[in-house]
Parts: sequence; C-alpha cells; structure tokens
Amino acid sequence: MSSVPDTPSRPRTRTARPSQLFRNLNAKVASIPMILTAMGVFVGGTIWTVVYSFTDSKLLPRERWIGFDQYERLWGTNRWLISIENLLIYGSLSLIFSLVIGFLLAALLDQKIRFEDAFRTIFLYPFALSFIVTGLVWQWLLNPDFGVQSVIRALGWESFDFDPLYNPQIVIYGVLIAGLWQGTGLIMCLMLAGLRGIDEDIWKASRIDGIPMWKTYLFIVIPMMRPVFVTTLVLITSGIVKLYDLIVAQTGGGPGIASEVPAKYVYDLMFQAQNLGQGFAASTMMLLTVAIILIPWAYLEFGGKRRG
Repeated sequence: MSSVPDTPSRPRTRTARPSQLFRNLNAKVASIPMILTAMGVFVGGTIWTVVYSFTDSKLLPRERWIGFDQYERLWGTNRWLISIENLLIYGSLSLIFSLVIGFLLAALLDQKIRFEDAFRTIFLYPFALSFIVTGLVWQWLLNPDFGVQSVIRALGWESFDFDPLYNPQIVIYGVLIAGLWQGTGLIMCLMLAGLRGIDEDIWKASRIDGIPMWKTYLFIVIPMMRPVFVTTLVLITSGIVKLYDLIVAQTGGGPGIASEVPAKYVYDLMFQAQNLGQGFAASTMMLLTVAIILIPWAYLEFGGKRRG
C-alpha cells in the first residue's frame, strides 16, 4: 500500500493593507485647515457668547461681570416670554402639520399617479423661495383689503372675516400658514424617498394577507422609515428655533409684539437696543435649546449603531 508523500504546505502570505487612518491621506490633510477654521469659529464663537452673557456689555463687549443678572432680566421681560410662547405654538403646530401633510402627500404620490413629476415640482417649488419672498407673498394674500378676505367677500360672502396678520390673538397662525406652505414640500420629498425605499414584497405580502392599507402604513411602513422621520424631525426643529426672516418679512413682529420670536429678540437687543449682554443671554438660551434637540438625535443615530 503506497503512501502519498506529504506535500509541504505553502506558507500563507498576509497581504499588507494600509491602515484605515492613512487612507485618502491627501484629502484628509487638505481638509484640516477647513475643519480647524470651522471648529474655531463655531466653538470659539459659542464660548465667547456664553462668557459675555455674564457681563454688562452694552454697545461693545466689556468684562464687567454681573453673574446671572442678564438671565434674570431676560426671563422677567414680557417681550421674551411672548417670543417663547409664540415659538412653542408655532413649533408644535409646524412639527405636527409638516409631518402629517408631508407624509400624506408622499403617500399619494407613491401611488404612481399621473403627472407625478408635475405635482412634485409644484409642491417643492415654494421651498426654492426665500423666507423673505414667502413672507411678502403671504402678507399680500392675507391682507384684508385685497387678499383672500377681499376675494371671498366679492363672491358674495360679505360676513367672511379672515385677517390673521392684523389680529394679535391669531397672528402667529398666519405666520404658520406661510411656513407650512414653504416647508411642507421638502418634507414630502424626504418622505417619498423613504417610501420608495420600502421593498415591494412588503406591499404584496400585506395585500395577500388582506391587511388594510392604513394598517400597513401605520404598523409596518412607518416603523421602517424611522431614520427618515428622525432626520426630518431634526430639520424641522432646527428651522423652528432660528425662525426670523419670515417674521420680519410678514409681520415685523407685530401687531405690537404679538408675533415676536427669540431670534428677532436677539437681533433687536444686540443691534438696535445696543444691549449685547442681554442679546448674548438670549442667544445662549437658544443655543441650549438646539443642544437639547441635537444631543438626543445624535444618541439615537450614532449610539444605537455603535451598540449594534
């Protein structure tokens, strides 16, 4: 019985791979100045704002420390409290209606309707306009003399009354209409992209099982679109916090201070009232709001992936 001679095994050669750190080294080195500049401006400006919010700065920054006096004055000012109330009303309603209307429009367009491209362009077109243009357009549309109210009264409804921009009780809702008109198209496109990413087999299986369409959306599709909803939520919320130009173009903060918002309060205090310390304090409160929004988002997006 012949034995087969053992053949010496070929030693395994391990291919040397470049470290992940040194991949695209030229691009990384080239981006260092930009990163340092951006971090320096952002971090440096943030620290500078927070530090000088504890001073009695007026026209120019000065190191005259007064502790938390600026914050006490801030929260004791009626104008600031009204701006916070307006932002809460506008923000909560804008968040709800933007998500609901954007998702419903996306669900309708996802049915492969005719002239989908035309409808998508029409819905997205307002987002291409600046808030200044949007504010001026809706200032005209909501004007009681030649806007919606005038047109409907000319049709025979003489008792029709719709002038939200001139009523201090409901002026923020007039601003909300303009904001929804401009921003809902973008939310629709994001939702539509998420819906188009759903596997077609899921829809086929739900139809075979006899599951109603609304249950498929509610219990299957929407949970699968969680990353889209989280991103959309961050975009809407960041836009709400920095709301300024729409207010300036549409109402100027009026009637009186009925439509005041924090961003306009900061601008007026710093550049018109020449009270930098008070403006810095208000800016710090806005920064705190943004941090409250971004930190949970970063945890949901990156913390969960790292654990996985």
